[in-house]
Amino acid sequence: MSTDFQHARVALGARLRELRTEARLTVRQLAVRCDWPHSKVSKLENGRQTLTSDDLEAWTRETGRPEAADELKARLRGLESGQRSWRRQLAAGHRAVQELNAAQEKQARNVRLFEPAIVPGVFQTPEYARCVLTDVSERHGTPKDIEAGVRARMKRQEALYQPGHLFQAVLWEAALHTLRCSPSAMVAQLDRLVSLIGMESVSLGILPFGVRTKFSPKHGFWIMDGKLVVADTWNAEMWIDSPEDVSLYMRTWSLLEESAVYGPAAHRLIARAKANLDLR
Repeated sequence: MSTDFQHARVALGARLRELRTEARLTVRQLAVRCDWPHSKVSKLENGRQTLTSDDLEAWTRETGRPEAADELKARLRGLESGQRSWRRQLAAGHRAVQELNAAQEKQARNVRLFEPAIVPGVFQTPEYARCVLTDVSERHGTPKDIEAGVRARMKRQEALYQPGHLFQAVLWEAALHTLRCSPSAMVAQLDRLVSLIGMESVSLGILPFGVRTKFSPKHGFWIMDGKLVVADTWNAEMWIDSPEDVSLYMRTWSLLEESAVYGPAAHRLIARAKANLDLR
């Protein structure tokens, strides 16, 4: 079973469990209502079995949430391919996408990431995230569950404080200057980045303007435990787990890391970006 498929299935199972608990049903009670062995409910909730369309209909009906069927169908379609259209993913809303990201990050012990022009979601403040998710919804014409998406994105940040996790991030300096929110909200976002410097679970490097590089910062990507790459394009998210391609991204990330600055030097670049903001 491919790594990307399993991550998506685990996230779907977490949503199923949420619907059951909101309905105040035990595993055994739901199994009886659906005429299933109780082990099937457990397997679906823990990502060990794939939901079918009939299972989906029964689950939403017996938990009293038939309106959730469209969301779950969109998540189910998301299991089909390693190239995931943003429009198709967001058909279930921002919350679904953020919960899938959270499932990936919770399982990964070491996350290496690069972003050329945006602060990564796992480091975002609520107001910065709110502006980004609003822009995405408007661009793709998808449901505007902005506040649910913001809450789910903030919950992702719990991984930063859990023992055994390491986030190694490299941002191009452009990410410090690209205004995805108001200038005052950007000040708070830059302050948030400063607070991450020195955290045991975070390594934050900035790739300065003007530095000599052996690459072009084409697009952002995340590497999960050296086994899975998640790369963004304008229209889709790519989940890449072939050893050859993952190895290429690992080499590229190492070049990015070598060219980045850390600690006080990174702090100075963030302070310079903050000083350049027009707060009038």
